[in-house]
Amino acid sequence: MSQFKVYLALKPIHQALAAMLFVASGAVSAQSITMASTTSTEQSGLFSHLLPEFKKASGLDVKVVALGTGQALDTARRGDADVLFVHDQVAEEKFVADGWGVKRYPVMYNDFILVGPKADPAGAKGKDIVEALKKLAAGNANFVSRGDKSGTHAAELRYWKLSGADAAKGSGYKECGCGMGPALNIAASSGAYALADRGTWLNFKNRADLAILVEGDTRLFNQYGVMVVNPAKHAHVKAQDAQKFVDWVVSPTGQAVIASYKIGGEQLFFPNAPK
Repeated sequence: MSQFKVYLALKPIHQALAAMLFVASGAVSAQSITMASTTSTEQSGLFSHLLPEFKKASGLDVKVVALGTGQALDTARRGDADVLFVHDQVAEEKFVADGWGVKRYPVMYNDFILVGPKADPAGAKGKDIVEALKKLAAGNANFVSRGDKSGTHAAELRYWKLSGADAAKGSGYKECGCGMGPALNIAASSGAYALADRGTWLNFKNRADLAILVEGDTRLFNQYGVMVVNPAKHAHVKAQDAQKFVDWVVSPTGQAVIASYKIGGEQLFFPNAPK
């Protein structure tokens, strides 16, 4: 039999296989959602712990786009995400009020901390974040700000405003326009101060001479929220599958998985979804 005849004989089989692969790939893509989230949930290692458990329960894959909260909200506004997992309550509530999100659910919290050189040349150590920032500004201390419109950056700017030094943060103040991990790397390599979320800090290995200098101030509370992107704004949003994730993560099962994530025996996030 000639090669051409063999090709003709096998062509229907090839076409059938191609059709099966196309259907299979479509099924796979239909079984995933895209989540825009903060860098802290990704870089703390939480999602590596949480999302496999959600997949076991639902069969759904979650593709994470880890950005600062502001950028994550912008991603959702463009229709490039199905669900949000972020930590800037004021911005989240406005997102929902403007019609971009369906409903915001509180899901968990941790806290912010001020880290800096163990020698603490600015004398910032204590339990008052506002007083600490006043000292950093007065001493022109090196400070690395994320400067990326993230939830952490928004919180940092609120604390500067409370300190009265928001217009004069000192000559050592620099914005990196980067995520939490890179900001901590810069602070560690340059002996600078930085505001960080505790989860990323606990998972951060390259601490060099950095240490926690301010913690325990009630103003450092850091709440996370989760919400489905409104399909009325973008019809292609996988709202039903996204809602499955929201329902699971605020359920007793999802909340227990969050609580069980620890590094060195220390719990990183504390579930607080309404019961």
